[in-house]
Amino acid sequence: MHRVEHIMGLPVSLRIEDGVPARDAVDAADRVFAWLREVDARFSPFLPDSEVSRLDRGELTDDRLSPDLVEVLDLCERYRVESGGAFQVRLPGRGLDPCAVVKGWAVQRGAELLRAAGVTTFCLNAGGDVVAAGRPWRIGVRHPERADRVCAVVEVAEGAVATSGRYERGDHIFDGRTGRAATGLLSLTVVAPSLTEADAVATAGFAMGVEGVGWAAGRAGCEVFAVDAGRGVLSSPGFPKAP
Repeated sequence: MHRVEHIMGLPVSLRIEDGVPARDAVDAADRVFAWLREVDARFSPFLPDSEVSRLDRGELTDDRLSPDLVEVLDLCERYRVESGGAFQVRLPGRGLDPCAVVKGWAVQRGAELLRAAGVTTFCLNAGGDVVAAGRPWRIGVRHPERADRVCAVVEVAEGAVATSGRYERGDHIFDGRTGRAATGLLSLTVVAPSLTEADAVATAGFAMGVEGVGWAAGRAGCEVFAVDAGRGVLSSPGFPKAP
């Protein structure tokens, strides 16, 4: 089964190969996409009635937040501390924006819904950030300057791949230590056991610049592939490039 929907401002595709009967696969996919639509409605900083927007306006106090948002904000704080302040969801002059954690966290939760339904072999792709399971999947890493090319192909059987870069939205990732756009890298790809980790580490490492490549590679279970501003390639020894 293959299905694509546009959610959270990006294409989300799901491919299920086996593990459950066809009808059950459709039902599992329905639950995944319903969950992602719910996340977008609740946590988007671009929707005025979302929980994130209401918190940012001071309409909600900490004791009235949903457990899910508490979990997301705790993750944001964790990566802020561990990145030395480079990862920030509250930049001066800007509203609360936890999207760098929300997408990976939400898609990982979607993968867990699939597993709970008995789906064993699948690939869930949200705008190039991927959770894969059940067999080796070949995942292309987009060239940071050529939309029609890849600069690497990753092979992942159980895990996640996330890339942060400047090629889709320009200089949209900021170094929280300086308040300026992060420009030391063109792209940073992280392979990790979960997309929650891969997505947040890719964003935090990108915000740190070239030093973020070593920081990301030093995290347990993470492998990295990066292209710096000078077009140099930096890769950890265990990065799972496809043969």
